[in-house]
Amino acid sequence: MQERPPITADMRVASLLRAYPETEEVLIGLAPAFEKLRNPMLRRSVGRVATLAQAAAVGRMSAATLVNTLRTAVGQDLLESAPSEGSTYFEAEPEWFDRDAVTIVLREEDLDPAVMPINPLLRAAKDLGNGEIAELVTSYLPAPGIDNLRAKGYRTWTLDEGRVIRTYVSKP
Repeated sequence: MQERPPITADMRVASLLRAYPETEEVLIGLAPAFEKLRNPMLRRSVGRVATLAQAAAVGRMSAATLVNTLRTAVGQDLLESAPSEGSTYFEAEPEWFDRDAVTIVLREEDLDPAVMPINPLLRAAKDLGNGEIAELVTSYLPAPGIDNLRAKGYRTWTLDEGRVIRTYVSKP
């Protein structure tokens, strides 16, 4: 029998569920946003790219809390030091942001539920002109997508309004 890898903050959600299928209900029960993992198409796409640290940000908890809860569920020792918390998603309003410059607004409820909302946002961002901003309105933090946009050189800013998360994107 192959030994299962330890659960860490940089482990992908898909790898976790493949190695530890018994953690599915534990994970889904930790945050309302994780209910989306029941959708097989989203589970495949999000699970492939999202790390547990990013999932923790989506679930509005620390990576240490998420990882140690999952480690407890499978009988692994708790991590004594806090795992990497990843990127900071909620920061002060950046100087480049101008609400009047928002030219594209994408709302989660208007998008295909089988597609990660960040995909249409990325397509829209490619068409932005100088100084224009695209906005994505979701019920959860699209952490993996934000990290993806940042890696591609886009500027992002995320605003938490409680039940609504607004992610703004602009070309540098």
